[in-house]
Amino acid sequence: MKVNIKELMDNDKEFQSIIRELIENDTVQEMKKYRQHYETSCFEHCYTAAYYCYLICKKYDLDYSSATRAAMLHDLFLYDWRKKQPNKKGLHAFTHGKTACENACKLFNLNEKEKDIIIKHMWPVTIEFPKSVEGFILTFVDKYCAISESLEVLQTRLFMKRAFRYAYVFLSLIIIKF
Repeated sequence: MKVNIKELMDNDKEFQSIIRELIENDTVQEMKKYRQHYETSCFEHCYTAAYYCYLICKKYDLDYSSATRAAMLHDLFLYDWRKKQPNKKGLHAFTHGKTACENACKLFNLNEKEKDIIIKHMWPVTIEFPKSVEGFILTFVDKYCAISESLEVLQTRLFMKRAFRYAYVFLSLIIIKF
């Protein structure tokens, strides 16, 4: 039996109460317009990462509220990172944590832990260590989500490629028979 993570997230009242202010914000909703990993939007990616951070941090009696909020905002950069951004200096992987934090600070009152988690979520790429355990948790959850989102699409594409190959062989056999 496969667990439907989306259903769990949507029905978890405490999780929803932590991020409600964030996900109801129009700017945060704009994250749905930008793809993060293949078919996953920035919003979906952050929403899922936020839920995993919430679960892990709550289980280990950490600051799950700050971790959840930071995870929901960690990719609030609002541009297509696959295209060159004329007003951005540096590679996206190195700079988007800071951009996301700046954008989030314009919209919400973030505590220092939330800011640090957002800025340093790309460790070890950004070299500087997160200051908190919650920061490391988002770092690893972010990588897990990125890999999961990518593998899901790649597996689907591989299956489709294989299905087309078998259909082609089958069709060829039918044509040869006639």
